[in-house]
Amino acid sequence: MAARLKVFVTSDGLTDYVVATSSRPKALAAWGVRQDLFAQGAARETDEPALVKAALAQPDEVLERPAGSAAQLKAIKAAPAKKKEPSKAALQKVADLEAEVEALEDRWSEQTVALQAARDELDAREAREAAAHEAERVKLSEQLAKARKALG
Repeated sequence: MAARLKVFVTSDGLTDYVVATSSRPKALAAWGVRQDLFAQGAARETDEPALVKAALAQPDEVLERPAGSAAQLKAIKAAPAKKKEPSKAALQKVADLEAEVEALEDRWSEQTVALQAARDELDAREAREAAAHEAERVKLSEQLAKARKALG
């Protein structure tokens, strides 16, 4: 059995907002408010024939008119759909991917340190080999000079 529609009205002082829906919470949702306007006395159920007729012709759609006037009600543009809260699974997926990215960065950092240590070792080896080469070259050059001198 379909829920009986009621007509609710609120105003911001400049505009009256009317909606036909089954409950107060649904009216608040249609108006896009979180606070309880009914508890504050800022919204009420109405039985005004003109409002009831117009609202029941377009259930669950918010209608508006200038505040306090008898002008014809017109539909207002629908508010943009509220962004849904992410699911626990989506949040967990993001957290897992962030952890993977962090782990990847940690591994890269460790590899960079290891590669730098290897470069340093190669540089040290090159320096040792260059020194040994130079010492050998000097020794052989001296021997060559002595041999040339002995020739004449």
